[in-house]
Amino acid sequence: MTRDELKDYITKQFEGKMTLLDTGRHDPMFEVKPADLLEVSQKLHDDENLQLDFLCNLGAVDTGEIFEAVYSLDSTTLKMRLDFKLILPRDGAEVESVQKIWPGANWFEREMWELYGINILNHDNLKRFLLPDDWDQGHPMRKDWDAPDFIRMPEL
Repeated sequence: MTRDELKDYITKQFEGKMTLLDTGRHDPMFEVKPADLLEVSQKLHDDENLQLDFLCNLGAVDTGEIFEAVYSLDSTTLKMRLDFKLILPRDGAEVESVQKIWPGANWFEREMWELYGINILNHDNLKRFLLPDDWDQGHPMRKDWDAPDFIRMPEL
């Protein structure tokens, strides 16, 4: 399936659930509503024409106004990739865990929770692994994060 065929297939099969964005430079990029995450993820994984069986990466972005959770998927058998993102509010940001679909999400989700403060619902092992267990200085990847010994570099 070519990149354009993949875009068309997703747009038709996931109408109303995945919106094509004009930002995917190499791989198609879609937006998914947080409420649709589990349904869409399971279908992307199970669809015989997609077989997106590998979660390459999952990361968060803090724009200063919102959070974005960006999922990068790959089909190891069909050799295709796509990305999708969720738009989350800065206050009370939370997302369902996809580790039952892609077990490797465990570490990525813990990182989002630990460094950004995005709550991961139904995660079975949500505990720190990057910061000390007694860390109480907030979430260091947030744009508004500050700590007594942190020196902020000027914006360019």
